[in-house]
Amino acid sequence: MKPMLTLTEFSQIKALSDPFRAEIMMRLMEKPYTGQQLSEYFDMSRAKIHYHLKDLEKNGLIEIVYTEEKNGILQKFYQSVASGFTPSENLLPSQGVSESSRQMFLQMNDRTRKHILSAPEESFIMEKASEDPSQWNYVGSLWEFSATSEQFQKWVEKYFDLMEELTDMAKDAEKDPDSNVYFVSTTALQIDEPSMKRFSNKEEDRD
Repeated sequence: MKPMLTLTEFSQIKALSDPFRAEIMMRLMEKPYTGQQLSEYFDMSRAKIHYHLKDLEKNGLIEIVYTEEKNGILQKFYQSVASGFTPSENLLPSQGVSESSRQMFLQMNDRTRKHILSAPEESFIMEKASEDPSQWNYVGSLWEFSATSEQFQKWVEKYFDLMEELTDMAKDAEKDPDSNVYFVSTTALQIDEPSMKRFSNKEEDRD
């Protein structure tokens, strides 16, 4: 699976703009599924699932990664061709691109919610009391601020540098029997108007 695939056709954007297909894509980014498995997961007929899979495959968004024979039936396992998607220059600007991004954001946040609900109790147990979030054994926060596009873009670059650093640092962690599996979900985007209002103590401001 590629880290990133550049979308070059509007038909690819259209496929990802469909809420249900975006949900299928999120499942297939996680691991391979057969049409039957997806049919059971979504409680939908195999014919309908097959229709969506064929469209995604036709647009080069998913592929058959392996086959397996079971009870004389050849099962095809599909998976996303990439972990992420980005539009090519010739597709910008486009309303379809923005809608496909919106759908993928919604699916990612839905996946985050499911991980939170299914996480073990130990995930939320504080190992030690501290007002410094960097000392906590989990991360959960909401931020809202004003910035220029250039300032925000500079932060985005630093964020991905940090994630690459973490990936490199923990590349051999799976071999350690004491390692844990961590899930990181990040959403950062421009919004219409402020939703948080913070009032400071005037006396503290004068100090």
